Amino acid sequence: MSSLVDKAKEFVAEKVANIPKPEASLTGVSIKSLTREGALFHSNVSVSNPYSHSLPICEISYTLKSIDRVIASGTMPDPGSLAASEMTKLEVPVKVPYDFLISLVRDIGRDWDIDYQLDVGLTIDLPLLGNFTIPLSTSGEIKLPTLADLF
Repeated sequence: MSSLVDKAKEFVAEKVANIPKPEASLTGVSIKSLTREGALFHSNVSVSNPYSHSLPICEISYTLKSIDRVIASGTMPDPGSLAASEMTKLEVPVKVPYDFLISLVRDIGRDWDIDYQLDVGLTIDLPLLGNFTIPLSTSGEIKLPTLADLF
């Protein structure tokens, strides 16, 4: 009897492992706007849905780091759903207060850019499997505008 149960477990595990899952990609970070309170950075997530029905997105969690220090982190609850059998683009806005940017002056002063790493977790509600999180990460540098760029 136990060998039958083990075979059933293996069969189910193999079928679940071969179920197509949504795939995602993350673009680099750029400055979207500057306000009196801080800077608004943003990144885009492109998600392909292999299913013929839409899938709800539970949340998007993000962490923006520079020099191994967390600049900003948070979650976007209920950002919508993935369109059926299509590519869906989502924007991840990250608000960073100026006082924290000032603490990065040593890195900025060296080469006039901000070295960053953005980690994003896209949690989707898949039928039969439940919540499924797609981990994404990107890193690079954000070039800051100079006076010549402004004028």
